[in-house]
Amino acid sequence: MTQDLTLDEIRALLAPGIAANAAFDGWSDAARDMAAQAERVDTDIAALAFKDGPVDMIDAWFAHIDGVMLAAVPPERLALMKVREKITVLVEARLDATSADRESLRRALAILALPQNLAKATRLGWRTVDTIWHAAGDVATDYNYYTKRTILLGVYASTITIFLDDESEGLAETRAFLGRRINGIMQFEKAKSGFLKRTEHGFSLSRFVGRLRYPTA
Repeated sequence: MTQDLTLDEIRALLAPGIAANAAFDGWSDAARDMAAQAERVDTDIAALAFKDGPVDMIDAWFAHIDGVMLAAVPPERLALMKVREKITVLVEARLDATSADRESLRRALAILALPQNLAKATRLGWRTVDTIWHAAGDVATDYNYYTKRTILLGVYASTITIFLDDESEGLAETRAFLGRRINGIMQFEKAKSGFLKRTEHGFSLSRFVGRLRYPTA
Protein backbone atom coordinates (compact mmCIF):
# COMPACT_ATOMS: atom_id res chain seq x y z
CA MET A 1 0.00 0.00 0.00
CA THR A 2 1.43 3.34 -1.02
CA GLN A 3 0.24 5.03 2.18
CA ASP A 4 2.68 2.84 4.11
CA LEU A 5 5.71 3.98 2.12
CA THR A 6 8.36 6.24 3.59
CA LEU A 7 9.20 9.52 1.86
CA ASP A 8 12.43 7.99 0.53
CA GLU A 9 10.46 5.09 -0.92
CA ILE A 10 7.98 7.50 -2.49
CA ARG A 11 10.83 9.43 -4.10
CA ALA A 12 12.24 6.20 -5.53
CA LEU A 13 8.82 5.08 -6.73
CA LEU A 14 7.94 8.34 -8.47
CA ALA A 15 11.34 9.28 -9.92
CA PRO A 16 11.08 7.42 -13.26
CA GLY A 17 7.53 8.65 -13.85
CA ILE A 18 8.49 12.23 -13.13
CA ALA A 19 11.39 11.93 -15.56
CA ALA A 20 9.09 10.60 -18.28
CA ASN A 21 6.72 13.54 -17.75
CA ALA A 22 9.54 16.09 -17.55
CA ALA A 23 10.21 15.76 -21.27
CA PHE A 24 6.89 17.53 -21.88
CA ASP A 25 6.14 19.41 -18.66
CA GLY A 26 9.64 20.13 -17.38
CA TRP A 27 10.76 19.24 -13.87
CA SER A 28 7.61 20.76 -12.49
CA ASP A 29 4.84 20.23 -9.98
CA ALA A 30 2.67 19.03 -12.86
CA ALA A 31 5.18 16.31 -13.80
CA ARG A 32 5.39 15.25 -10.15
CA ASP A 33 1.62 15.19 -9.64
CA MET A 34 0.99 13.15 -12.79
CA ALA A 35 3.55 10.59 -11.66
CA ALA A 36 1.93 10.50 -8.21
CA GLN A 37 -1.54 9.97 -9.66
CA ALA A 38 -0.26 7.16 -11.87
CA GLU A 39 1.13 5.40 -8.78
CA ARG A 40 -1.90 6.28 -6.63
CA VAL A 41 0.18 8.42 -4.29
CA ASP A 42 -1.49 11.43 -2.68
CA THR A 43 -0.21 14.54 -4.46
CA ASP A 44 0.28 16.38 -1.17
CA ILE A 45 2.49 13.55 0.07
CA ALA A 46 4.40 13.64 -3.21
CA ALA A 47 4.94 17.38 -2.78
CA LEU A 48 6.33 16.71 0.70
CA ALA A 49 8.65 14.02 -0.64
CA PHE A 50 10.07 16.50 -3.14
CA LYS A 51 9.88 19.59 -0.95
CA ASP A 52 12.97 21.15 -2.56
CA GLY A 53 11.35 21.06 -5.98
CA PRO A 54 13.03 20.21 -9.28
CA VAL A 55 16.48 19.52 -7.84
CA ASP A 56 14.99 16.95 -5.47
CA MET A 57 13.23 15.27 -8.39
CA ILE A 58 16.42 15.19 -10.45
CA ASP A 59 18.38 13.83 -7.49
CA ALA A 60 15.90 10.96 -7.12
CA TRP A 61 15.97 10.22 -10.85
CA PHE A 62 19.76 10.15 -10.98
CA ALA A 63 19.78 7.74 -8.03
CA HIS A 64 17.25 5.59 -9.90
CA ILE A 65 19.46 5.60 -12.99
CA ASP A 66 22.47 4.53 -10.94
CA GLY A 67 20.40 1.60 -9.67
CA VAL A 68 19.35 0.62 -13.20
CA MET A 69 22.99 0.80 -14.29
CA LEU A 70 24.15 -1.54 -11.52
CA ALA A 71 21.32 -3.98 -12.21
CA ALA A 72 22.25 -4.07 -15.91
CA VAL A 73 25.85 -5.05 -15.14
CA PRO A 74 25.82 -7.42 -12.14
CA PRO A 75 28.99 -8.15 -10.13
CA GLU A 76 29.44 -11.63 -11.58
CA ARG A 77 29.64 -10.16 -15.07
CA LEU A 78 32.01 -7.38 -14.01
CA ALA A 79 34.27 -9.94 -12.35
CA LEU A 80 35.18 -11.32 -15.80
CA MET A 81 36.30 -7.93 -17.15
CA LYS A 82 39.41 -5.80 -17.03
CA VAL A 83 39.15 -2.37 -15.42
CA ARG A 84 38.86 -0.58 -18.76
CA GLU A 85 35.95 -2.82 -19.77
CA LYS A 86 34.23 -2.40 -16.41
CA ILE A 87 34.24 1.39 -16.57
CA THR A 88 33.15 1.41 -20.20
CA VAL A 89 30.26 -1.01 -19.77
CA LEU A 90 29.02 0.74 -16.63
CA VAL A 91 29.00 4.17 -18.26
CA GLU A 92 27.30 2.71 -21.34
CA ALA A 93 24.68 1.07 -19.12
CA ARG A 94 23.96 4.41 -17.47
CA LEU A 95 23.61 6.11 -20.84
CA ASP A 96 21.28 3.33 -22.01
CA ALA A 97 19.17 3.90 -18.90
CA THR A 98 18.56 7.51 -19.96
CA SER A 99 18.35 7.03 -23.73
CA ALA A 100 14.55 7.13 -23.72
CA ASP A 101 14.53 10.31 -21.61
CA ARG A 102 17.16 12.43 -23.28
CA GLU A 103 14.95 15.52 -23.37
CA SER A 104 14.32 15.14 -19.65
CA LEU A 105 18.07 14.81 -19.10
CA ARG A 106 18.71 17.92 -21.17
CA ARG A 107 16.23 19.88 -19.05
CA ALA A 108 17.69 18.46 -15.86
CA LEU A 109 21.20 19.53 -16.81
CA ALA A 110 19.96 23.03 -17.63
CA ILE A 111 18.52 23.29 -14.11
CA LEU A 112 21.67 21.93 -12.49
CA ALA A 113 23.77 24.42 -14.47
CA LEU A 114 22.11 27.34 -12.68
CA PRO A 115 24.57 29.06 -10.29
CA GLN A 116 22.55 28.18 -7.18
CA ASN A 117 22.59 24.50 -8.14
CA LEU A 118 26.23 24.00 -9.11
CA ALA A 119 27.28 22.58 -5.74
CA LYS A 120 24.42 20.08 -5.86
CA ALA A 121 25.26 19.20 -9.47
CA THR A 122 28.84 18.43 -8.46
CA ARG A 123 27.68 16.20 -5.61
CA LEU A 124 25.34 14.27 -7.91
CA GLY A 125 28.06 13.80 -10.51
CA TRP A 126 30.53 12.69 -7.86
CA ARG A 127 28.00 10.21 -6.48
CA THR A 128 27.64 8.60 -9.88
CA VAL A 129 31.35 8.26 -10.67
CA ASP A 130 32.00 7.00 -7.15
CA THR A 131 29.30 4.36 -7.69
CA ILE A 132 30.93 3.36 -10.97
CA TRP A 133 34.42 3.04 -9.51
CA HIS A 134 33.14 1.05 -6.51
CA ALA A 135 31.26 -1.30 -8.84
CA ALA A 136 34.47 -1.69 -10.84
CA GLY A 137 36.22 -2.89 -7.69
CA ASP A 138 38.21 0.23 -6.85
CA VAL A 139 39.28 0.32 -3.19
CA ALA A 140 41.64 3.30 -3.32
CA THR A 141 41.64 5.53 -0.26
CA ASP A 142 44.62 7.77 -1.00
CA TYR A 143 44.91 10.52 -3.63
CA ASN A 144 44.05 7.89 -6.29
CA TYR A 145 40.49 7.93 -4.95
CA TYR A 146 40.15 11.57 -5.93
CA THR A 147 42.06 11.53 -9.21
CA LYS A 148 40.15 8.56 -10.61
CA ARG A 149 36.80 10.07 -9.82
CA THR A 150 37.69 13.56 -10.95
CA ILE A 151 38.94 12.29 -14.31
CA LEU A 152 35.93 10.02 -14.83
CA LEU A 153 33.58 12.88 -13.96
CA GLY A 154 35.14 14.91 -16.76
CA VAL A 155 34.88 11.99 -19.16
CA TYR A 156 31.25 11.37 -18.30
CA ALA A 157 30.32 15.05 -18.61
CA SER A 158 31.93 15.37 -22.03
CA THR A 159 30.34 12.11 -23.18
CA ILE A 160 26.91 13.41 -22.20
CA THR A 161 27.32 16.36 -24.56
CA ILE A 162 27.77 13.91 -27.44
CA PHE A 163 25.03 11.59 -26.18
CA LEU A 164 22.32 14.25 -26.05
CA ASP A 165 22.49 14.89 -29.80
CA ASP A 166 23.61 11.46 -31.00
CA GLU A 167 21.27 10.11 -33.66
CA SER A 168 23.60 7.36 -34.85
CA GLU A 169 22.42 3.77 -34.76
CA GLY A 170 22.97 2.20 -31.35
CA LEU A 171 24.58 5.43 -30.13
CA ALA A 172 27.66 4.47 -32.12
CA GLU A 173 29.13 7.97 -32.02
CA THR A 174 28.74 8.23 -28.26
CA ARG A 175 30.24 4.79 -27.68
CA ALA A 176 33.22 5.57 -29.92
CA PHE A 177 33.81 8.88 -28.14
CA LEU A 178 33.56 7.20 -24.74
CA GLY A 179 35.98 4.49 -25.82
CA ARG A 180 38.58 7.07 -26.79
CA ARG A 181 38.19 8.94 -23.51
CA ILE A 182 38.36 5.77 -21.41
CA ASN A 183 41.50 4.82 -23.27
CA GLY A 184 42.93 8.17 -22.27
CA ILE A 185 42.19 7.43 -18.61
CA MET A 186 43.96 4.10 -18.80
CA GLN A 187 47.00 5.63 -20.44
CA PHE A 188 47.13 8.26 -17.71
CA GLU A 189 46.87 5.63 -14.98
CA LYS A 190 49.65 3.62 -16.61
CA ALA A 191 51.91 6.67 -16.89
CA LYS A 192 51.15 7.66 -13.29
CA SER A 193 51.95 4.15 -12.06
CA GLY A 194 55.28 4.23 -13.88
CA PHE A 195 56.10 7.62 -12.38
CA LEU A 196 55.37 6.42 -8.86
CA LYS A 197 57.51 3.32 -9.29
CA ARG A 198 60.43 5.43 -10.51
CA THR A 199 60.14 7.72 -7.50
CA GLU A 200 59.17 5.26 -4.78
CA HIS A 201 62.58 5.54 -3.13
CA GLY A 202 62.68 9.30 -3.45
CA PHE A 203 59.87 11.78 -3.69
CA SER A 204 56.54 10.31 -2.52
CA LEU A 205 53.51 11.86 -4.18
CA SER A 206 51.09 10.18 -1.77
CA ARG A 207 53.13 11.37 1.22
CA PHE A 208 53.24 14.86 -0.25
CA VAL A 209 49.46 14.95 -0.75
CA GLY A 210 48.99 13.60 2.75
CA ARG A 211 51.05 16.42 4.18
CA LEU A 212 48.97 18.94 2.33
CA ARG A 213 45.85 17.55 3.96
CA TYR A 214 47.41 16.92 7.38
CA PRO A 215 50.38 19.29 7.78
CA THR A 216 52.94 18.39 10.44
CA ALA A 217 54.50 20.89 12.79
